[in-house]
Amino acid sequence: MILELWMVGVAIAVLLFLRVPVGLAFIGPSLWYALADGRSEGFALKTTFDGLNSFPLLAVPLFILVGVLANRLGIADRLYEFCLAALGRLRGNLAYVNVGSAVGFSWMSGSALADVAGLGKMQIPAMIKAGYPAGFAAGLTASSSLISPVMPPSIPAVIYAATATVSTGALFAASVLPAFAMAAGLCIYILIWTLHRPQFVSVPFDRDRFTRASVGAIGPLLTPVILLGGILSGVFTPTEAASVAVLYMLILGLIYRSATPRLLLQSLRETAVITAGITLILGAAALLGLILTRAHVSRDVAEFLTSFSDDPWVFMILVNIILLILGCLIDATAIILVTVPVLLPIAMDLGIDPIYFGVVMIINLMIGLLTPPVGSVLYITSSVTGKPVDVIFRGVAPFLIPLVAVLILVTALPGLVLWLPGLLGF
Repeated sequence: MILELWMVGVAIAVLLFLRVPVGLAFIGPSLWYALADGRSEGFALKTTFDGLNSFPLLAVPLFILVGVLANRLGIADRLYEFCLAALGRLRGNLAYVNVGSAVGFSWMSGSALADVAGLGKMQIPAMIKAGYPAGFAAGLTASSSLISPVMPPSIPAVIYAATATVSTGALFAASVLPAFAMAAGLCIYILIWTLHRPQFVSVPFDRDRFTRASVGAIGPLLTPVILLGGILSGVFTPTEAASVAVLYMLILGLIYRSATPRLLLQSLRETAVITAGITLILGAAALLGLILTRAHVSRDVAEFLTSFSDDPWVFMILVNIILLILGCLIDATAIILVTVPVLLPIAMDLGIDPIYFGVVMIINLMIGLLTPPVGSVLYITSSVTGKPVDVIFRGVAPFLIPLVAVLILVTALPGLVLWLPGLLGF
């Protein structure tokens, strides 16, 4: 069946090149292989649904709904205003506000797409109006949106934890410092960029404006306290935390008088569409993963990678290269579901912690959201700005430098990832 397996790979590559949705590109060739291998349609269908039968995965649509509600209820606007009032004195203030509001929004949304679609509508026009180059504004907004899927509650972290059968809480805790490192890397780039651009001057600090913005941001800023505090203290599981977060968003919407039946219906519809796409990928990747397992691909990949060296650092370098390439071509969810069963056993045999491995993998794949031809954040940013994708990528390209630097830092310093989970007793 080696020839048939290669045919599956070629078919998937061709379908992805033709821009067929990832879930459909996976499930068609995988179903053909299962039938050619003597399996029934019922077996393929059961395998697909078994891939969705996971309690931790229940958190995915709920965390998506949290991000959608934060956008539609005006909660993201309050965070943006707070950052603008607090950071106005810095040269290049709107650039720092961009990163600061992305960090604040990341505590409520585990999706880069929700971040760039919501905050981008405010940030990019405001920066362009203030004289920032359109490419810089779009590139920074797209790059800072990657903080959301790394900082908990992270949807990729939930999917990785369910696939690798590791603690979601531990993975959330391990992601906090790397997410802040990404924000710091972007801020350092902004500092260097603004050094020789005196036209981006600061504005005087307005105490009254800051006070009003602080009061308005109290509710949103309490979100991480409730969400992560509950998870890390053991009061509720990550899946239960997602339900609590949705309820909290609804309460804020009622307090701010922005929640209406029509808006809530639109939020549910948007969440259903996004969840359906992710669910299709989850099920299709489960079938493809079983095929790869039965074909002993894990063993072959292990032999190939260890033929270079059995040093853990060499392995991690190779993994980073492989994931960066795959991230340019395939959706991150699909990569996690297909590669974790293959790569994680090798990593653990080499003594690499699965939580550390997961954080490195997630950062890798999120960088892929900024790179063509698949980079979904590029396309969302393009639709928000009305600029062609190639223009957006030219604006994004310089910001890949600090993001890749953070990836190298996190890979080289496992303690940066594992310190907080160890402190919290995971």
